[in-house]
Amino acid sequence: MNLPKKILLLGGTGFVGRSLCERLVAQGTDLRLTVATRRLANAKPVQFLPAVDPVECDVHDDAQLTRLVAGHDAVVNLIAILHGSAADFDKVHVQLARRLANACTRAGVPRLLHVSALGVGADAPSNYLRSKAEAEAVLKAAALELSVLRPSVIFGPGDRFLNLFAALQSVFPVMPLAGTEARFQPVWVEDVTEALLRCLQRPETVGQTYECAGPQVLTLRELVQLAGRLSGHERPVLALPESLGRLQALAMELMPGTPLMSRDNLLSMRVPNVATGQ
Repeated sequence: MNLPKKILLLGGTGFVGRSLCERLVAQGTDLRLTVATRRLANAKPVQFLPAVDPVECDVHDDAQLTRLVAGHDAVVNLIAILHGSAADFDKVHVQLARRLANACTRAGVPRLLHVSALGVGADAPSNYLRSKAEAEAVLKAAALELSVLRPSVIFGPGDRFLNLFAALQSVFPVMPLAGTEARFQPVWVEDVTEALLRCLQRPETVGQTYECAGPQVLTLRELVQLAGRLSGHERPVLALPESLGRLQALAMELMPGTPLMSRDNLLSMRVPNVATGQ
C-alpha cells in the first residue's frame, strides 16, 4: 500500500486540503506535494510543510492546467464552491472537471481522486447538487483511474459551518433559521482525509464511489444548538417558514463578501445530507 510519489492537490489551501497536506507529510515518505493556488499568499498555511510546493496557477486555463498536471503520479481535486450563479457552478464544478479529465489524459496521469458531495443527482433541486452530479458523470466517462468521495458536511478546526453558527450566536440573542429540519450526518475532517489517504494507497479503490459520513444524523436546528452549546453561547432557534427563509437568503446574497446563506443552499437542504449505504 504505497503512496504515489508525486501528488497534485487542487484546492489544497482550503479546509480539507490543509488537513490532507498535513496527513500526507506525516507519512514520512519521500513524496512531493504540489499545491495549486490562485495566489501564492493563499498557500501560507501549508507552504512551510516539508515536501509541499505551492504553485500559482489558473486551473481554468487549459494550457496551464495541463502543464501543472504533467509529471505527477496522482491528482486530488478538492475545488468546489457553495454559492454562485448557475454559470459559476458550471464553471467551477463541471467545466473544471472536463478540463481536468482532458489535462490528465494529455499529460498521461490517469489516477484521480475527486471530492463530490452527498445528495448529488441530475434531478436534484439545487445548482450545487446538479453541477456536482454532472462533474462526476464527466469524470466517470473519461478513461481515468477514478475514485470519488461524497462527504456530508465536514467539520473540524476552522470549518465554515459549525464555527460560523457558533460565532453568530456569540453576537445575536436569537437565531432566526430556515430549513431547521434539514438532515445532516457531519463527518470529522480527519476522517475525510483518512479516506483520501487510503484511496491513494489502495489500487482497489479505483472505480469506486465512497460516502463519507459521521455516526450521527442531526437536524440543522440540532447542529446550530450544538455549536452554540460548545462555544458557550447557545441561543434560542427561531424556525422561519420557507417564504421568509428565501427572503433571508436573498438578503444575505446581496450583502458584500461571501454569503452566509443563499437560496441555492436552501434548495440543497431539501435533500437529506446523509449516507444512503449505496
